[in-house]
Amino acid sequence: MDRRTAAAVVNAPLPEPLVGALRELARVRRLLVALDFDGTLAPEVDSPEKARALPEARAAVLRLLALPNTRVALVSGRALRSLVEVADLPDDVLLVGSHGIELRLDDPHDRLALDTVELERVDVLQEVLSQVADSIDDVWLESKPAGFALHTRLATDENSRLAHLVALREAQAELDDLTIREGKNVLEFAVRSTTKGEAIEHLRRYLAADAVFYAGDDVTDEDAFDALQAHDVGLKSGDGPTLAGFRVPGPDEVAHVLAALATFREGDVHEQ
Repeated sequence: MDRRTAAAVVNAPLPEPLVGALRELARVRRLLVALDFDGTLAPEVDSPEKARALPEARAAVLRLLALPNTRVALVSGRALRSLVEVADLPDDVLLVGSHGIELRLDDPHDRLALDTVELERVDVLQEVLSQVADSIDDVWLESKPAGFALHTRLATDENSRLAHLVALREAQAELDDLTIREGKNVLEFAVRSTTKGEAIEHLRRYLAADAVFYAGDDVTDEDAFDALQAHDVGLKSGDGPTLAGFRVPGPDEVAHVLAALATFREGDVHEQ
């Protein structure tokens, strides 16, 4: 990157407190940059398989990946196979799917393994939720390794509320101890409990990271923000209550923040 380009990134109108936090973060020796995908790197779309990171966001991620002692992880509610497809990033990006249930770390054999009882519970859950999805217009079911996501983005407000109410009632009547998460136009059910916060803690230990940058947009990202420590930086993308220390309007601005972090990190201010 030439000096004029770098200066343009750094001097763009980010809030001064955020700029200061990014400068401090860039100085740590081992940095983990953990990112939600949908609504954070990629704009929300009606068809999840069509989601792609903004070119500016992808470029910033690649810059961060090229730096020493800097690791990037995607932490998503998507199933791992879906995350791999839409992310289209190099293999050295760490991946966390299904809110922390699935992992793809440096060992490609780190994957989810459900036991027999859990597999039986998934079968029951599929039967119950499929009936709900089939009976209400524009509601569809996405299979995940430890459960399912009931999508209502394309449904009317009335049908969306109805689908959520019926799915909750029927699933809880059939199965105890389900993990249920409500997101943007989606209701997720899982037979194994984990959170994005637990995923962040696992990644921090795995990498021996000195600090973490985390960006996310949804309710489930609040668990990750809650897991951050005083020297970390949390960035909320979009509206809604949040525990994050900073907020930007959406993915365009997230890309800008990541580019600024890369610019600061590319300097010689951190211990390499």
